[in-house]
Amino acid sequence: MQKIVAVLLFTVSIAFSTTARGQDNLGLIRHNHLALHVKDIPTSVAFYRDVMGLKQLPVPDNLKATRAWFDMGDGQQLHLLDGRTEQIVHDRNGSHFALFVADINKSEQYLKAKKVAYHRQVRFDGVVQIYFPDPDGYLFELNEGKKSTAGY
Repeated sequence: MQKIVAVLLFTVSIAFSTTARGQDNLGLIRHNHLALHVKDIPTSVAFYRDVMGLKQLPVPDNLKATRAWFDMGDGQQLHLLDGRTEQIVHDRNGSHFALFVADINKSEQYLKAKKVAYHRQVRFDGVVQIYFPDPDGYLFELNEGKKSTAGY
């Protein structure tokens, strides 16, 4: 599970190229972090650390009560920001984070062992997908990452 999360920011960000950019654009070179507004920092920290398998990063002392940061690999981070009050409603047809996993069946067993509610389905092309929310309702989609499925 930890390896699939390491690609989270890569899969939700634009792929930036340092060599293919000209002077007629912003000059973006890579993704830095994704910030999610959450209701309860301790609950979300437990989910992203214990279920998603992310390594927590130090936060400056003046932000510790309202922030949590996680290492996503390759210099990318996930930032949790406290204070969300509105309900987050995502469904499989809307906003979600799509991640590749090495073995969808092992990922499903892992979610069962962690007692995480999920939905399993078979996509139109036969690919098995698993959807599950974080404590705030942000939705994750898991797909088995086979070499031939790049781009899904």
